[in-house]
Amino acid sequence: MITGLLAATTPVAAATEPDPVDRTVADLVRDGFPAGVTALRDDDRMRHYAHGVADTATGEPAETGDRFRIASNTKAFVAVVVLQLVGEGRLSLDDTVEQRLPGLIRGPGYDASAITVRQLLNHTSGLHDPLDPHFFDPYLVDGDRGYVYPPREVIRRSLLDPPERGVHYSNTNYLVLGLLIERVTGEHLGHQLRARILDPLGMRDTSFPVLDPYLHGPHLHGYDLAGEDMTVFSPSYDWAAGAMVSTVDDLQRFHRALFGGELLAPEQQRAMFEAVPSSEFEAYGLGVERLTLPCPDGPREVWGDTGAGPGYYSLAFTRGTRTVVTVLTSYDLAAELRGDQPFPASPLPALTAAFCTT
Repeated sequence: MITGLLAATTPVAAATEPDPVDRTVADLVRDGFPAGVTALRDDDRMRHYAHGVADTATGEPAETGDRFRIASNTKAFVAVVVLQLVGEGRLSLDDTVEQRLPGLIRGPGYDASAITVRQLLNHTSGLHDPLDPHFFDPYLVDGDRGYVYPPREVIRRSLLDPPERGVHYSNTNYLVLGLLIERVTGEHLGHQLRARILDPLGMRDTSFPVLDPYLHGPHLHGYDLAGEDMTVFSPSYDWAAGAMVSTVDDLQRFHRALFGGELLAPEQQRAMFEAVPSSEFEAYGLGVERLTLPCPDGPREVWGDTGAGPGYYSLAFTRGTRTVVTVLTSYDLAAELRGDQPFPASPLPALTAAFCTT
């Protein structure tokens, strides 16, 4: 989720150092992120940067191959599966939720026969996340980090309040899309993600855990603003909207394939870029987001996604032949719920360093 990332920003002065990306990642770690890891690809040239520690308790250094929770970067993967099904004629962007999942959407002011697949993908459906301030209490108050929220329960709780109007980012849209994929294919979402994307692209370090709250293998620990380790956290509440685990290299491989036209037919590739503005700087396409960066020599558009969840903030964006993926290991969900800044410093320099300095 990128809401507020570019709020009240001004053009950032171009850096004069030989490698502004490396400098910026190091600066973000000095500003309070325990670790910052980046993969930057230009054509066939790959660069990696890793600063800070993977685990504050042991002091183990962060490595570029460490896994982390990618949160809402998951949405692009789910959107690819949906758009592939559209290309295969098994689904239409104009299909409604009521046609495909009758009875799922019931609540004050909701009309499932007027909510289309396209609207779910670009956050114009009116569905919102659960507004109950106690929704996250099992994790944050009771300390049950393994608590499981089934997708239908999250959706049900989202429908207790009337719909929002206009363009509003919502994880619930992608929970509905996940159920839609399973209904159309007759298979679990995780199987579809692996068969259609992960295996063909050789993304061996990427997974889609649904119930397991632990990260396995080499991984970065994630923290809140007080330094509490938030790594163990059930991905169930986010499911199709944000449960995936990956590495910076695997994410850049996915972005290169997606924006290079390897995953979608031309018609669906064009549809992906049909964006609806959500602010002066941001717009939502179908599973991807467009940012307009305030660079010193004028605005530059980049496409991709961000992911924000307990302990982790990640950015994966592409412009032309350049792709940058950065993960920073501090995000405070409780602070976000209070309306406070959830990270130690703005992650925006990670993008401006990569896209504004050359």
